Amino acid sequence: MGNKISTFTPEQLEAYEDCTFFTSKEILHIFSRYQALAPDKVPYDMTGKEAQTVRIAHDVILTMPELKENPFKDQICKVFSEEGSGHMTFEEFLDMFSVFSEAASRDIKSVYAFKIYDWDGDGNLNRSDLEATLLKLTQDGLTQDEKNFVVDKVLEEADLDDDGMLSYVEFEHVISRAPDFLNTFHVRI
Repeated sequence: MGNKISTFTPEQLEAYEDCTFFTSKEILHIFSRYQALAPDKVPYDMTGKEAQTVRIAHDVILTMPELKENPFKDQICKVFSEEGSGHMTFEEFLDMFSVFSEAASRDIKSVYAFKIYDWDGDGNLNRSDLEATLLKLTQDGLTQDEKNFVVDKVLEEADLDDDGMLSYVEFEHVISRAPDFLNTFHVRI
């Protein structure tokens, strides 16, 4: 008795519940998934600053079944990694799962989808961002003419201010008309 080691303090768990769409039990399950990726690196006791400082390497995170076959896996890791390297702390890992949870709202999901498709990180989806997204979606199966045609059509339909790129507002407008978006932008834990 008295030898029980806590993974998180009650305050940490409460804070994680407040800023995610998960219960304490689900958070502990996600932690077990995180810890299993690098058991030699991730301590069981995370009651200090470990959840904010210990990072798992990008290539290790990509071994997860939920990301392994995703064409956007590298970009997803980069977006959720605060430092942009794709290496993730537990808190970043938890954020990623929270955004991809079924309980996350369309608004939250669309913000992160926009970030994932914004390859150059400039806050707009320009021609090269749209081409990079298309390249991932089609596994580079289109000719340059076909890519140009699709990008031109996307801009024709969605670029409301005719500036040659999509702002977040324009992107969100498109997403709001896509009924399958919520069904495809999630991961079950």
